[in-house]
Amino acid sequence: MDPKAVKSDLVLILDFGSQYTHLITRRIRSLSVFSLCISGTSPLSSITSLNPKVVILSGGPHSVHADDSPSFADGFVEWAQSNGVFVLGICYGLHLLVQRLGGEVRVGEKQEYGRMEIEVEKSCGIFGGKKVGDRQVVWMSHGDEAATLPNGFEVVARSQQGAVAAVEDKDRRFYGLQYHPEVTHSPEGMETLRSFLFEVCGVNAGWKMEDVMDEEIKVINNMVGSDDHVICALSGGVDSTVAATLVHRAIGDRLHCIFVDNGLLRYKERERVMETFERDLHLPVTCVDATEQFLSKLKGVVDPELKRKIIGKEFICVFDAFAKELENNLGKKPAFLVQGTLYPDVIESCPPPGTGRTHSHTIKSHHNVGGLPKDMKLKLIEPLKLLFKDEVRQLGRILTVPYSFLKRHPFPGPGLAVRVLGDVTEDNALDTLRQVDEIFIQSIKDAGIYDSIWQAFAVFLPVKSVGVQGDQRTHSHVVALRAVTSQDGMTADWYHFEREFLDDVVQKICNNVRGVNRVALDITSKPPSTIEWE
Repeated sequence: MDPKAVKSDLVLILDFGSQYTHLITRRIRSLSVFSLCISGTSPLSSITSLNPKVVILSGGPHSVHADDSPSFADGFVEWAQSNGVFVLGICYGLHLLVQRLGGEVRVGEKQEYGRMEIEVEKSCGIFGGKKVGDRQVVWMSHGDEAATLPNGFEVVARSQQGAVAAVEDKDRRFYGLQYHPEVTHSPEGMETLRSFLFEVCGVNAGWKMEDVMDEEIKVINNMVGSDDHVICALSGGVDSTVAATLVHRAIGDRLHCIFVDNGLLRYKERERVMETFERDLHLPVTCVDATEQFLSKLKGVVDPELKRKIIGKEFICVFDAFAKELENNLGKKPAFLVQGTLYPDVIESCPPPGTGRTHSHTIKSHHNVGGLPKDMKLKLIEPLKLLFKDEVRQLGRILTVPYSFLKRHPFPGPGLAVRVLGDVTEDNALDTLRQVDEIFIQSIKDAGIYDSIWQAFAVFLPVKSVGVQGDQRTHSHVVALRAVTSQDGMTADWYHFEREFLDDVVQKICNNVRGVNRVALDITSKPPSTIEWE
């Protein structure tokens, strides 16, 4: 998807490391405005080439007083002024604006974390119809504060402790918020973003998923030659299925799908998925059983990052072999590989410090982002890489992918390898996990709560515990259950089950799965944890 082709003004987020940065992107897109997130330390040319109407400077964990604190490129302020670009600094972004424009930022006498009430001191567009004296609750997370504002800036709101909460310089189109309007803990935050974008900046809200589909089809047709053939790796999940359907619409029968049974699938996943592909989606799919190939390479491996790398490499080996077979049949070598990479995959796989992005850290490598070998012979097509999961489901509905398929919970590319903590080939771990997971998911469906949960699964733990089963002492495995609610997978909260439901599930697991005598429930949100255990 070419950002320049989008029928909407672009709001560009410069990321300085806040855990909430991606939420800004999502909130703005929910207003039918296209938004992208790039590194806050990107060169000025990377910013200007995108021609944004608005630039938002994100928050971050740094202090502007630190020697290694990240900052926007030299010349950014002058470029924004001369081109009429609106700039909004949030938290750390506000501090950057104040400091770089000649104001003073200092350590606050009273640091502000959590919910805080602010009061409007000056009526302005960023707060819509708010009047002087009006109050609202916001989410603060800062130690520094703006002590002296640059020339031209005015205070718009203050916190109940007297700290600057919002500022503006209308003539230069610079604005700042000390709090995070993008989080749900700021109840009126969305209204503030809406007022800023539409009333202050005059942004055009013309971004629709139908336009995304049309643009992606154009991109695919321009990328793939008229006689080129394409391989699509189908995992059985929503992302790869929507990607395949989109590419199939663009190039028709020159798409060749492959479904790989890597031995790391869920209970009866292969049979169920292949039936759906053939019966509902009518996609030409070849199923390859590569169980032995994958499990032999994973034997003895316990490090989750190494598992991901191995699995990514083996997938490419299978795809290369499939491509050679196709070449023999077609008389022409396939040139492209389709993958269902999503925007969160790209964000979470960002490079670590020392590679030019000093504000961010790698959370995990994705086999479709960080696990691909450099010598891969197939060129990638990633039509969903700028979309979030809920947006992919919207696109799938437009492409008439069956709703029953679109509502499936996400399943990681490395499969059960990242849900077995340890060696996947030991202790009958995979079969045990499959049985536990099937009982858990089926119970959720039977209870009618499957669609209320973003993702649910079981985890096989590398520990054993003492139990009593059948009046005998047992020393058996421990499994954990995980279920979360989320909008885009970037943040998540644990799902609150009824106690009766948990009682029933635990009894079913312990009574029907040999070798399990203890079940734990994961009630950790993201952050601080990830959704998957690894």
